[in-house]
Amino acid sequence: MPLVRVDVLEGRSPDELASIGDGVHRALVEAIGIPPQDRFQVLTRHADGRLVFDRHYLGIARTDGVVFVQITLSTGRSLEQKKNLFAVIAKNLAEKPGVRPEDVFVNLVEVVKENWSFGNGIAQYAS
Repeated sequence: MPLVRVDVLEGRSPDELASIGDGVHRALVEAIGIPPQDRFQVLTRHADGRLVFDRHYLGIARTDGVVFVQITLSTGRSLEQKKNLFAVIAKNLAEKPGVRPEDVFVNLVEVVKENWSFGNGIAQYAS
């Protein structure tokens, strides 16, 4: 049930953007056990000045190769699962398409299950 948003600067090829989406999805399956078919992503390229980030926040040197990953998912994962997810996303994106781990910025947004509708105007996970 995660909804993944990936934001990058213009200049990345469609193949690179697809590889980023693939790497994030594989990490979600591996690290927190989402079903492989549960894939919903928005992949966006931004013009200069439309993706703003501090190049040195917390002592991490970021470049124009920065990748923002925001994942909205249901609550219930442990701190260890979240840490593992962050690590696996960074590893996967480093392997392909070659994103520097320093340039992988991940944010999780947790919501309760009844806040999802996957179609037909129905809250499929509401009790």
